Amino acid sequence: MVPDRTQHGQQQHQRRATPGLFECLLLDHGTRTRSHGADLVFLDKAARKRIRSAVGGDRGLRVFERYMHANSYLIVGDDGLIITTGYRTNRVKRH
Repeated sequence: MVPDRTQHGQQQHQRRATPGLFECLLLDHGTRTRSHGADLVFLDKAARKRIRSAVGGDRGLRVFERYMHANSYLIVGDDGLIITTGYRTNRVKRH
């Protein structure tokens, strides 16, 4: 099931061409942290490991290899809508 998005989220999805299936994997297996009133869902080492096992190992991961190395992230609102997508350039600071 493709996640719902805000209008801005839809524009970012089209601009960055992140596959909906990868966004679903990121929502289900990504690491979540609270940031500025919304959830930041991103890839860290543990999330990559969970996704690798969910898609059947390294062979299944080849399809998403580009996005796994690009440090993709999602910002998800409290209502469950994806607000925006992007690629991290800085590390996530956790408290």
